[in-house]
Amino acid sequence: MKKIKYIVVVLSAIFAINSCDTKDLELTNPNALSPETFFKTKNQVESAVNAAYANLQTRGLYARHLFFALDNMSQENKGNPQLEGNKTPFLNFSFDASSDIIQYYWETCFLGISKANFVLDNEAKIQALPSSVLTQAEKNKYLGEAHFLRAYYYFLLLPRFGDLPIYTSQTITGAARSPKEEVYKLITDDFDFASKNLFSKTTNATLQQNIGRATKEAAFAYLGKVLLYQKKYDEALAAFNNVTGFTLESNFYNNFMDETEHGPESIFEIEYDENLGVGDKWGSDTAGDGVAESTLRGQEYGNLGWYNVYPSDDLLDEYEPGDKRFADTFYVPGSKYNNGANTMTAANFSSSEGLRRAGWKKYQNYYKRTDENLDSSINFKVMRYSDVLLMKAECENQRAGGSQTAAIAYIKEVRDRAGLVTAIAPTKEAVFTAIVHERKVELAGEQVRFDDIIRWGIAATELQGTGFKVGKSELWPIPNRETSSNPNIKPSNNNPGY
Repeated sequence: MKKIKYIVVVLSAIFAINSCDTKDLELTNPNALSPETFFKTKNQVESAVNAAYANLQTRGLYARHLFFALDNMSQENKGNPQLEGNKTPFLNFSFDASSDIIQYYWETCFLGISKANFVLDNEAKIQALPSSVLTQAEKNKYLGEAHFLRAYYYFLLLPRFGDLPIYTSQTITGAARSPKEEVYKLITDDFDFASKNLFSKTTNATLQQNIGRATKEAAFAYLGKVLLYQKKYDEALAAFNNVTGFTLESNFYNNFMDETEHGPESIFEIEYDENLGVGDKWGSDTAGDGVAESTLRGQEYGNLGWYNVYPSDDLLDEYEPGDKRFADTFYVPGSKYNNGANTMTAANFSSSEGLRRAGWKKYQNYYKRTDENLDSSINFKVMRYSDVLLMKAECENQRAGGSQTAAIAYIKEVRDRAGLVTAIAPTKEAVFTAIVHERKVELAGEQVRFDDIIRWGIAATELQGTGFKVGKSELWPIPNRETSSNPNIKPSNNNPGY
């Protein structure tokens, strides 16, 4: 779905903006504009907002490092011998403050926050534009996107680092760490603002002009998730109940193909389109500058590609017999690919240590071709309706006066698509066990499990024997470059154990 154009402008003396947020963009760079002449047109406002999306596409996040780090820590992955040395520490929790992956993650998130704050710092200029340039609804929408993106970046950071410096203006240097409760409040307030001001994906007349952008429903979904992480179950459920107009894809694998993006289950996606340009991919660790419209997820995970990682036995064994999701999540010997013209053989799963049981199918391009390459256009669906259904089930199960019957109904909706019978005792313990299982198999390889097992308090059991240390491994260390350059965050201020 490559339909709309976003115009990206370079802001001289502020920061360069040459990338964009969705595959529905075409890049143009018409002028270099000074801050004094900026925020005069709709295209300029839109370009500033687009810049804040661009950091999601960097190698520090969804282009490369984020999926390795989280899938490795959750033990959904195991590493083949060729896995690079900076990624193996996330399998055994041996990473420290010198990790370049942790540094890139930290820096690209805070640069994204800075870009969102640049828009919000100029709210008065945006509000002063005449309605002939921007309607009030459009002004509110762009400001809502900036609030959404600032919250999103902070929500990427908070589970990884805990207490964080809070920046609500463009400057992102020198602040001390604030308690995570204050960070949660900023995130909650931002998503709440976004939910009141963004356009709806399902009802807005200009839907096709907003593909790839944050929507009202995405804001409510993330607001609910943030509240759920704080165990505010009633408030979370109320937010989730505003995520309406979505259904599950009839075909589970539609969620992970290029041609079926932004479908009925998709709430928010990280966008890629290699046809828009990939020339700056290897320089896109943190800045979000340059043209880097592809992710390396296909090549890195592909069993006919680099095959750096493979699905763990623990994950493969979690699937019940007859679960249709297994064949849509993994390739195994005998799997068809390349539009059904080719068949995987045992040799396609070989490593120097022997044969592996499976390879990843989610986010792979093999369904339509014979191999992977360095570029993939498949979007990351980072919020799906099935995730919301399972989080609603958790809220019902955990909240005072909640209904296990209602929780089971949400779980059943997800399992029905998988072709599975649902027989869960209506007790809090049985429903929780079902939710843990269902989230593991439904959302495998989607970078949610590690945070799930941490917030549920079961990581020590689930990660036994991996190197996970209670009281340390739940968080990442603040990177060395931050503690050496920020006088208010010294090495002695780092997280426990680092």
